Amino acid sequence: MGGPPAVGKTSVATRLARRHGLRWYNADTWTWRQRDRALAEGNEAARHWEALTPEERTQVPTDELLEMWLHRERGPMVVDDVRRLPGSPLVVAEGTTVPAWVVSDGVAAPGQAIWLMPTPSFHLAQLSRHPPGARALYLALAELIGREVDEHGAPTLTADESRGLGEMLEAVEELFAEALARGPRAETAAERRALLREANEAIVSQVHGYYARPWAEGDAGEVRRAFVCECGDPACDEDVEATVAAASTGRVLAYGHEV
Repeated sequence: MGGPPAVGKTSVATRLARRHGLRWYNADTWTWRQRDRALAEGNEAARHWEALTPEERTQVPTDELLEMWLHRERGPMVVDDVRRLPGSPLVVAEGTTVPAWVVSDGVAAPGQAIWLMPTPSFHLAQLSRHPPGARALYLALAELIGREVDEHGAPTLTADESRGLGEMLEAVEELFAEALARGPRAETAAERRALLREANEAIVSQVHGYYARPWAEGDAGEVRRAFVCECGDPACDEDVEATVAAASTGRVLAYGHEV
């Protein structure tokens, strides 16, 4: 599941994973491992980005920042990551860096790929809470991904004001119905809880990866993130805001939910 930032990919994917017993792969949680891979491969744009402080990056022109985002470079890395995951259960892989060429190259099976593409007005509204620099970058990414989707004939689903999250989830479920029916899927509550724990540990790893950079300041444990409830109930779609420290030391559960 691809598409630009802030269109609801993660919200749809996590609900799909919980409802159907799937493993969730979020490309964002692999950011620092992928950037380290780019550095090891001698990527100049990755090196330049690491040499800048967070404050200096706010002064970089959008076209240069887009190059340092490593959108094209990380696409093959996403494919490599997903291929290394266990074959069971099914994986719902999502992220801005999911490459559209998985469709034209036959990497993604027919009926098992979708790009959530926003209307301009919807995307601007979703990006309104982001700082200007990030907003400009995300709009540039939307244009780039739109061109890639057209070039590779990737299937799309329009994200706009006419459909809420529940309706978007239903639309994606309908598109993936055949694959979901075939499975394999996690069947037991214990299997589901293990997958949810794995998903939350990936978020924890992402935050620690950021604060391990030499230019990062602050305590990773104090950072608050939205984690998925680990109760394992297929009907649960609760997210839990917690510190990374709390999510690292115990099971994440929404209020009143039990295992």
